[in-house]
Amino acid sequence: MTTRPLQFLRRGQPVALGNVPPDRTLLEVLREDLGNTGTKEGCGEGDCGACTVVLGEERDGQLHYSAVNSCIRLAHSVDGMALWTVEDLAEDPLIQPVGDAPAARQTITLHPAQEAMVQCHGSQCGFCTPGFVMSLFGMYQRHIAPTLPTACGSLPPSGEGPPDPRAPGALASRGGPAALDHVRHGQPITRELAQEELSGNLCRCTGYRPILDAAQQMASLPGMAVNEAEVLQKLKLLRHDALAHATDSAYIAPSTFPELLAARAAHPGAQVVAGCTDVGLWVTKQHKQYTQVLDVTRAAELRQVAQHADAIHIGAAVTLTDAFAALTAQWPQLHRFATRFAGLPVRNSGTLGGNVANGSPIGDSMPLLIALRAQVVLASQARGERQLPLEDLYTGYRQNVMAPDELLVRIVVPRPSAQEQLRAYKISKRFDDDISAVCLVLNLDIAGGTVQRASIGAGGVAATPARARQTEAALTGQPWTEATAQRAAAVLQAEFSPISDMRASGAYRRQVLGSLLQRYWLESQGQPSVSLDTLTLEAAV
Repeated sequence: MTTRPLQFLRRGQPVALGNVPPDRTLLEVLREDLGNTGTKEGCGEGDCGACTVVLGEERDGQLHYSAVNSCIRLAHSVDGMALWTVEDLAEDPLIQPVGDAPAARQTITLHPAQEAMVQCHGSQCGFCTPGFVMSLFGMYQRHIAPTLPTACGSLPPSGEGPPDPRAPGALASRGGPAALDHVRHGQPITRELAQEELSGNLCRCTGYRPILDAAQQMASLPGMAVNEAEVLQKLKLLRHDALAHATDSAYIAPSTFPELLAARAAHPGAQVVAGCTDVGLWVTKQHKQYTQVLDVTRAAELRQVAQHADAIHIGAAVTLTDAFAALTAQWPQLHRFATRFAGLPVRNSGTLGGNVANGSPIGDSMPLLIALRAQVVLASQARGERQLPLEDLYTGYRQNVMAPDELLVRIVVPRPSAQEQLRAYKISKRFDDDISAVCLVLNLDIAGGTVQRASIGAGGVAATPARARQTEAALTGQPWTEATAQRAAAVLQAEFSPISDMRASGAYRRQVLGSLLQRYWLESQGQPSVSLDTLTLEAAV
């Protein structure tokens, strides 16, 4: 099979590469095919962030920026997008100092993401530095660039400027109210926001303090802006050229829902990708090879979040970042849980549908969706759509009920009831950027002192993401008392027989299940949660 040329925009110019295999990673293309070795390979699994690059794509007429891991991102998935690596920030003619003429810069000027790292001594051995710089560039484009005069169309009012990141109150508590505004563009970069958005980048040398300083320092440096109008125009030309090669048979990326279902029917053996954060691991760690790939993320219908009166419909190709933003808008208490799902570069690439369809027993989104009583919609060209509870999707370890010609196309999440009390708990060895040993999400409808309905999702305790049906039955119709919580905790511990592995022993997991249910009881009675979620740096001193 052949692949059509891979095309993307870099430094204002289209890059076209032929004969790129469908399973070749973006990192391999950058380092081995293009010789751009600034982007580093550390872990090869999306954990360390040394390979971070920034992608730009058009969304609703605007340029949207995403920091992603290039080590597990398939190269063809960036076709038609703009790409920035650490080599580009000081040399891209479309990145200009604010107020400069649009002509290309005559001298090399460091971008604020780079200059801040220099001024704050944010680099020591330097291996992780390119990834941090690119994550900082992504933060800059989302939070600082929209406030620049060239971005907002006018200067700030007289005497006003960007807030001083060192001012009192700049260090928001982890999980505090400021965290709920993280999806807004143009907000100041607080210490807490920097911690969240850099959680996918690891450093062994600096202790992170100077890097967090650099994140806040960027706003006080002379601004630089991407010429987004020109980037969007060039991306439009790339998209037109891509349509002429739509018959590609090795890497198939249909742009509409009907075309996607037709492609699945015609190629049931193709490896489906929806962000590549799992398939990329199979390529880099298990050395699997794929001669044909079906990418669902280009189908416009699968990239939408639709708000209905009774439910939120989340397309299977909606990124985890956007899916969690939609869920936290409805359930603000999920914010901290959402930010602990891997790091931001993984959430920017991975999709909610991909995570659900993959069905890993340690995936965090499924216990949450089970507790939210979510349904999944499957579709095929021949039989149309069918809908079922998410927990009924799985038949065994990474096995499901989908037919070879079916795809998971959206997740339907009912809106909350007035009596609903939802809590999500993630237990892992590291607070940030780690896989759960146990994930437990409890959702109880409590009215008149009685549990009217219970929905409980659990991860890390069985071969599949699981619903705790026995525990739900033990709670439903019972008075919501400490005795009821203790009895239910015992049922929950007996309901699963988790294995022992590198993350935790089976006995530990069972103990944690019971403890988390009792913690839920205490929190429901108004006892403040005492955990790393609410720990502030000031309180720890």
